[in-house]
Amino acid sequence: MQKIIRRRDPVTTELSDGSSVHPLLARVYAGRGVSCAEQLNLALDQLLPPEGLLNAHLAAALLADALAGDKKILVVGDFDADGATSTTLAVSALRAFGAARVDFLVPNRFEYGYGLTPEIVALAAREQPDLIITVDNGISSLEGVEAARELGIATLITDHHLAGRELPQADVIVNPNQPGCTFASKNLAGVGVIFYVMLALRAELRSRNWFDSRPQVNLGHYLDLVALGTVADVVPLDYNNRILVAAGLARIRAGQARPGIHALLEVGSRPYRSVVASDLGFAVGPRINAAGRLEDMSIGIGCLLSEDMAEAAALAGRLQQLNLDRRVIEQGMQDEALQILAKLPLQAEQEPPLAMTLYQSGWHQGVIGILASRIKDRLHRPVIAFADGDPGQIKGSARSIPGIHIRDILDAVATRHPGLISKFGGHAMAAGLTLPLEAYDAFATAFTEEVARHAQDVELQAVIASDGELSERDFQLELANELRYAGPWGQHFPEPVFDGRFTIVSQRLVGEKHLKLVLSPPGSARVLDAIAFNVDLDIWPDQAIEQIDIAYRLDVNEFRGQRTVQLVVEHLVPVRS
Repeated sequence: MQKIIRRRDPVTTELSDGSSVHPLLARVYAGRGVSCAEQLNLALDQLLPPEGLLNAHLAAALLADALAGDKKILVVGDFDADGATSTTLAVSALRAFGAARVDFLVPNRFEYGYGLTPEIVALAAREQPDLIITVDNGISSLEGVEAARELGIATLITDHHLAGRELPQADVIVNPNQPGCTFASKNLAGVGVIFYVMLALRAELRSRNWFDSRPQVNLGHYLDLVALGTVADVVPLDYNNRILVAAGLARIRAGQARPGIHALLEVGSRPYRSVVASDLGFAVGPRINAAGRLEDMSIGIGCLLSEDMAEAAALAGRLQQLNLDRRVIEQGMQDEALQILAKLPLQAEQEPPLAMTLYQSGWHQGVIGILASRIKDRLHRPVIAFADGDPGQIKGSARSIPGIHIRDILDAVATRHPGLISKFGGHAMAAGLTLPLEAYDAFATAFTEEVARHAQDVELQAVIASDGELSERDFQLELANELRYAGPWGQHFPEPVFDGRFTIVSQRLVGEKHLKLVLSPPGSARVLDAIAFNVDLDIWPDQAIEQIDIAYRLDVNEFRGQRTVQLVVEHLVPVRS
């Protein structure tokens, strides 16, 4: 589907308090709701206090009692990067606080599914834990928590996913999105929630004079994990999350990252001293996720837990290979999905359906989420990709577009059609579900009908929001560098994107599917390097095209020690005479 470029509404080019910020950057900030320098203060003392997070004090008391009683603690995590960082943080911090018996369990997703299921509780019970802590999961685990209760195992649920109609009967639940929680930042990732629980625990232990005979614990040492999990989970970077991510990035740039993150940056060819949020999202996160998607997330957690550089490097190498394998599997599945789409009875000028469901026997469970995301990006429609699950069951991974709350859609389908969906859970933009294979066609119809009920006022055209046009004097290395580090940029606080028309000086393919360009602003002798990734090879390169309209990021390219301005092209349209 063709995207359109839409410029943000014109805004002031100065912050209200007269701070000395470049006018262009002030304009960018204002377009994201920042109007004064106070909102740019990302110091840790600006963090929301843990006292505002519902039940954090109860969780702290529960954990402090477990430490004092030398209880055995088992952390049950999720199998993505947020779950891996959450698990690593919980285990590492509890050990630092003095827990002598703490371990983790992240069961294979293909055998046990998502969340604290009764089967996972049965597996955990072999370790005879006194307390199970869930991280990045558990808010929907009614049966699993009940199974733990029947076995006499206490449960602490820490999660950030949306709650269902009923909450599990856990000993304590900490989740900013549970009913009754007034915590101002609803956008904490799972790793952010457990970080806040550890802040509350430290305060509780101080009140008990726990550190009179033990070293104090600096929780700042775990902010690299918080930054990684927050960015990788693509949660909105509200003010509180930007503080957390900025602190973690500063720690990494200072060479203080844990060996696993350092090793993953190396295999991803990202120099740690210049790391930004997008490096965590595109280089580190996918390599950790590959373990959970294809094999065993304990590999990713082991890499993050490791305190030895050689061991971390070896585990990072395994994750690198898994990520390469994932790419091959994903490409094959994407080719099959595009063949399915090509068979739809649509004319070229027609709009795609309001929603898409895709299923192919043999698709890999661990990769359907990425497949759904790729097709969603292509069509700008909610997409659910399914793969075979347990016998007679299929598992789906859903991705949505702004304005279509995918978990609410699934909830509505489940309400209107009882029994059609076996289970589901998730966020506004992503969700997972299971249903009987025989119900697939009925579900596909019900899902499309429900999306149609919510789509009347939704933008069904893919839009690239632009911060406007740059003048020739703006194409400077100093400004590009300032923009790069002015974030952290991410979800709901996007990296600056500009648009304009350029003359093509030269064009060629690199890396088989990336277009390397040399561009010139019209009427100017200035030339600029540009790169467009994953272009449509049916169109590019085309030496007959002399001008293009593009949306781009002003970036810095480092090559053989030289730093130059480079335009990273997000979207390009030929200008035909």
